[in-house]
Amino acid sequence: MADVRHRQPLRLAILDAERILSAAGIDSARFDAEEIAAHVVGVERMKLPLVPLVDPQVIDGIGKLVHQRAKRIPLQHLLGWAPLGPITVDVGPGVFIPRPETELLWEWGLAALQGKSHPVVVDLCTGSAALALAVAHSRPDAIVHAVEMDRSALAWARRNADKQAAAGDTPIRLHAADVTTPGVLSELDGSVDLVLCNPPYVPMGTVVPPEVADHDPVQAVFSGGDGLDVIRHVVGLAARLLVSGGGVAIEHDDTQGESVPALLASRRVLTDVQDHLDLPGSPRFATARRS
Repeated sequence: MADVRHRQPLRLAILDAERILSAAGIDSARFDAEEIAAHVVGVERMKLPLVPLVDPQVIDGIGKLVHQRAKRIPLQHLLGWAPLGPITVDVGPGVFIPRPETELLWEWGLAALQGKSHPVVVDLCTGSAALALAVAHSRPDAIVHAVEMDRSALAWARRNADKQAAAGDTPIRLHAADVTTPGVLSELDGSVDLVLCNPPYVPMGTVVPPEVADHDPVQAVFSGGDGLDVIRHVVGLAARLLVSGGGVAIEHDDTQGESVPALLASRRVLTDVQDHLDLPGSPRFATARRS
């Protein structure tokens, strides 16, 4: 056991970490500092006040991760995981990091499935499979398909799917496929209750933070000059997959609050087109139903 005289206040280490991260231009400096400290100490972030003193090696461990984060390496890569709704998924180089705003898409999808037993759900551009796995966790009776074309992302998706299945969740069905390929998932035509998609949607040339530019896969972020290249295919695919009364929700860039609903409305079989705001009030995802 370490000599208590050499133990140091964790609170001061967190304050020092916050100062370093703020100087590096990180807006969420306090949150990141606390998450790093909680990770090194081995407790939940909310329980940090219960740990007043720590050993010097803990301070060193926090310092090493803080200096990596100050280089704009994503916090989730340093921790090794990211949350979405009720689950966490493993993430790292080669896969898109799930964002908190995607939980709104997940919540809308669950609401759309209310009253339906054994629904069929398709998650397009699944990446880490976070969205598909969050649905499967919340709806054990659902048959959830997840589609991804990138081999590296698929490896992360399989890893996460295996982990959730081992924890007792209903296994999802992974498809190595490109959502822009004609006829993809044709075996599911007219049988899907819910289509969810968090596609690449950032217009090429848009300036993005270093965490995104240097660490998220380019093909998972950018999608043509207007950011809509993949979404155009997704709209057509959703119209083909959905059963009558089924719903589709597509996340989009905050500049696409009119263009994505317009693409949905251009399909005569899709009705009740709506756009939805994220928590800060920016346009974030569009939804529709199949007539």
